Amino acid sequence: MGVAVVLRLALLSVVATIVSLTEPLFTVAGHDYSWRDLVLVAGGLFLIWKATGEIHHYTLGDDDAEITAAGAAGATMVGVVAQIILLDAVFSIDSIVTAIGMTDHVDVMVTAILISVGVMMAAAGPLSRFIGANPTIIMLALGFLLMIGMALLADGMGFRVPKEYIYASMAFAGLIEALNLVRRARRRRKTGKTAEN
Repeated sequence: MGVAVVLRLALLSVVATIVSLTEPLFTVAGHDYSWRDLVLVAGGLFLIWKATGEIHHYTLGDDDAEITAAGAAGATMVGVVAQIILLDAVFSIDSIVTAIGMTDHVDVMVTAILISVGVMMAAAGPLSRFIGANPTIIMLALGFLLMIGMALLADGMGFRVPKEYIYASMAFAGLIEALNLVRRARRRRKTGKTAEN
């Protein structure tokens, strides 16, 4: 979280450079590619690759426990932190470019960044415990990552996907998962009462 704050504030300190990232570098099939587009394409491909790999590992099952253990052993702390920083850099550049289009006041953007990171820090513990208690949420989150990766890739290639569609589909999937959680909780309570009787 600290790295996320420093990265975003550092990007805000070079606003002029960030704005220049939207200037076209070359054109392919009628679409002008800028540095921002290239970052979005690279970030989208990385997210798709990472989410697909995690879904694959998550669905291997007990028969392939040795393969999973070997993959987990290969994930070092430095590697995981580097991947998080890379993803944060992709989202930071995109969000800073969006913020620059919304306001000219850097102090407003700094305040928004500090508040959003504060909310993330406050929510990290409860969310981690909730996910630990409900492992099916992991698959839903990986599905969200896959969808966001596809949206970033499309955006970088000039196909604008309205964010409202993404948020609406995520909210709908979250609602379905919430109903499943309620159903499982009721089933557990009913099973517990039956066992007591």
